[in-house]
Amino acid sequence: MGYYIETPGQNHGKAEKIVMEHDGELLDGPPKNFDDIPPDKGLICVVDNLDFGFEAAGFCFNEHEFRSFTFPLDHRPKQWLLLDIDKAKSLSGFRE
Repeated sequence: MGYYIETPGQNHGKAEKIVMEHDGELLDGPPKNFDDIPPDKGLICVVDNLDFGFEAAGFCFNEHEFRSFTFPLDHRPKQWLLLDIDKAKSLSGFRE
């Protein structure tokens, strides 16, 4: 189980909310490599869980998490964002 950013009362539009309320930067797609993420940024993947009717905003905090969200056989729609690393950690409840 990873770390997720909650947006209470909202099942869809999570990427847009993170951009608007937390100065996130929407990307065109995932970075090619985890090492491409600037050290002062956190990578967020918003996954549309179509069968369950909600989106989940996951914090890709390491290579393993990044690979979990970029698994080639996972065809769910995804949106990718960069967020200030400290905000990503705080909003997701990340603990090192």
